[in-house]
Amino acid sequence: MTGTREARLAATFVTLADTLVAGYDVVDLLDTLVNASADLLDAAAAGLILADEAGELSVIASTSERSRLVEIMQLRYGLGPCVECYKTGEVVTVRDVDEVGDKWPDFREAALEQGLHSVHAVPLRLRGTVIGALNLFRNQTGVMSDEDMLAARALADMATIGILHERTVHETDEAKRQLQHALDSRVLIEQAKGVLAHTHNVDMDEAFHTLRDHARGNGLLLRNVAEAVVNRSLVI
Repeated sequence: MTGTREARLAATFVTLADTLVAGYDVVDLLDTLVNASADLLDAAAAGLILADEAGELSVIASTSERSRLVEIMQLRYGLGPCVECYKTGEVVTVRDVDEVGDKWPDFREAALEQGLHSVHAVPLRLRGTVIGALNLFRNQTGVMSDEDMLAARALADMATIGILHERTVHETDEAKRQLQHALDSRVLIEQAKGVLAHTHNVDMDEAFHTLRDHARGNGLLLRNVAEAVVNRSLVI
């Protein structure tokens, strides 16, 4: 890891830590985290899946439609490296998607269709409880270096801390509230992306960038901007 990237990684942790204040928005935190993960760890795309109180997984944050579509496919069939990472609580590495064979045929087809050739899934885990997975997708085959994997684990730990917000796993009411808030917010964001994609005649990635840029440029929460777009009380 170069000195420049070490500095960027340190700055990322400072930024993420600064968001962990009263009233922080978990969706903004996770969006920042997946984008930083993709940038710092040389991934073509990154995504994050979370489980609700019933254990059902949903895609909460993603850097592109490519990763989001591959993750949604895995959740639909309950099979794939990201799902296995959540179920086992262990890092799952697919160094060459083309070689998964009959183990995850639907995942293989979806990933290759999106031009993604390797995947590294890191669990979001606190003590013995796993609440999701941070997933890193690359255009090329291969494995992550030990240094990159250490950084990925640290970023996943930061996501877990952000979601649970210094609460222990025994304080289930707060954990459930945070997770449900993230799930509800993601639904609004996806709806807002659809509205902007239709009204601006752009793809879903560009629609999300427009939504996020407006929120950041005006010091607003991403969830609130999405809700306003969906309710037609805001035109951007």
